[in-house]
Formats: sequence, structure tokens, C-alpha cells
Amino acid sequence: MLQEIREIGTHAVAIYDYLVAGLDPRIKGYFLMQSPIPMSLILLCYLSFVLYLGPRLMANRKPFQLKEAMIVYNFFLVALSIYIVYEFLMSGWATTYTWRCDAVDTSDSPQALRMVQVAWLFWFSKIIELMDTIFFVLRKKHGQITFLHIFHHSLMPWTWWWGVGYAPGGMGSFHAMVNCSVHIIMYFYYGLAAAGPRFQKFLWWKKYMTAIQLIQFVLVSIHATQYYFMDSCDYQFPIILHLIWMYGTFFFVLFSNFWVQAYVKGKRLPKQAASQSQNGTAVYKNGTCHENCKHHENGKHHENGIKYGTTNGCSHHENGSTHMGKMKKA
Repeated sequence: MLQEIREIGTHAVAIYDYLVAGLDPRIKGYFLMQSPIPMSLILLCYLSFVLYLGPRLMANRKPFQLKEAMIVYNFFLVALSIYIVYEFLMSGWATTYTWRCDAVDTSDSPQALRMVQVAWLFWFSKIIELMDTIFFVLRKKHGQITFLHIFHHSLMPWTWWWGVGYAPGGMGSFHAMVNCSVHIIMYFYYGLAAAGPRFQKFLWWKKYMTAIQLIQFVLVSIHATQYYFMDSCDYQFPIILHLIWMYGTFFFVLFSNFWVQAYVKGKRLPKQAASQSQNGTAVYKNGTCHENCKHHENGKHHENGIKYGTTNGCSHHENGSTHMGKMKKA
């Protein structure tokens, strides 16, 4: 039995060494790219905090008011996403790429090294975005920590570490460029929403955020699907395209279900939100009313929409006490 355990351990070490040895030598000098272990530990700590430690630490504490921190955080990610999209374009997508079968440039040319750098920066931005959930925990918005949210935020950094490690560029980087383009819009929305109620009039387009996400997954899946209809393609890592296609399709299904439940059937109101809305209060998320929360304005009762709950925020409530007063009179 002991001998079998040793053999299993030896094989595991051999597989690990093989995987690490196959990493692109140009990427190994970047932070956290020497081994998948530090990245995996970060994600395990993230999951432990948001699912267990954080809620227990906050159980007997008042929620933190993090308005200024969220404004800075969101607009920082807007600027970072703009920079990443620009670098992807200049590294190939607006210069030498055909938008069809584009292989990874493995040379040490300035443009190839520029693509390696922006590919790593995109991956590292996924580590930064783990703060989305940390904000939820610290503000005690446990209703926003959904399966979709945690799955998305933990899967992306883990899978993209391998994608960047083996194929920093080429066809596979289209997914990263589109994702950052969407994040420019998304975090700009969250930044305005976190600034307070006075910006609500500029956020009329919040219901379209889920639609933008759906468009992203369609574009990514269509681009990856090209590979299956080409007579020949010299892209070196087709497995990455298979994963991107599956990822895009899987999340398209999840977000489509969210859209139907939220905007067609209106069944996405959590129990806590339902209880709060009955008592004349609203659910808070990045400055906007969501999850079918009731928005009371001047004693009138209005249905509001749902927005994808993967990022930080809060909501506002106007004249809810007036509405409750009228209810009491009745």
C-alpha cells in the first residue's frame, strides 16, 4: 500500500514537472507565473473567505460603508480595461492578426513580447476583480454571492493562468480582448452607480448590462467555432479554443436563464429582498436597485429590473416612508 502511494506521488510530481516545463519561457519571469501553486492558493483563500470566514467575521458586525473605496476601485478597473484593450489591439488584433486563424507568435520580437505582457496583465486583472466579492462580504450583501458569481470569479483566473502560461496571444486572446471591452462598460456603470443617487438619471441603461454580457459570449463562441470549419490552422493550442467555446456556450446558457428569470418571469427576487421591499426598503447594489427590488418614489409602487450580480454596489430608496405611511392609514 505504501509503495502504491509512493508511485502515485511520483507520477503526480512527474505530471506537475511536465506541465510547468511546458510553460512559455517568456512568461515565467512575470509575477505568480513560475508555478500554478501560488495562484491556486490565492483562489482557495478567496473561496474560504467569501464562503466561510468572511460571513462569520461579519455576523455580529455592522456592514462597512465603502462608497469611496468602490468608486476608486471601479474607475481604476475602467482605466485598466481600456489600457488592456488598447494593448491587445496594438499587439496584433489591429495590426497583424487576421481575426481568423492567428497563431501564437513565439518569437522575441517587440510586438510578440508586448502581447505576452498584456496577456499576463489581463490574467492579473482577474485576480484584482476578486475584490468584487470581498466588497459584498464586507458590506454584508450575502444575497449577491451567488453560484454564478463565485463560479465566474474563481474559474476565470484559474483557467486563464494556464492559457496565458502556454499561449500568450493568437486566437485564444480574442476572448480576453472582448471580455475587457465589456468590463469597460460594466465597471463604468458600477462606478457611476456607487457615486450615489444623483447619478441615477444617467443609469437608465442598466437593464442592458446582461444583454451586453450575452453578446460577449456569442462573439467569443462564434470566433472559436471558426476553427472547426477551417481546412487547416496552425494555431498551436486547439485545446484552448475548445475550452473557450465550451466556456462561452456554458455562460451564455447561464446568463440567458438569468435574463428570462429576471426580465421575462420576474422571479429573481431573493427572500431577503422580498422581506425588505415589503417593509419599504430596497436592496443595495452599486447604487442601483436590482433583483426586482421595489423602488418607491413619492408613494407610488414601481417594478424595477434585475442586473447581473457579479460586481460591487448599492441601491437607493426614495420616500419609502411615505408609502409605508399610506399603507398604515389604509
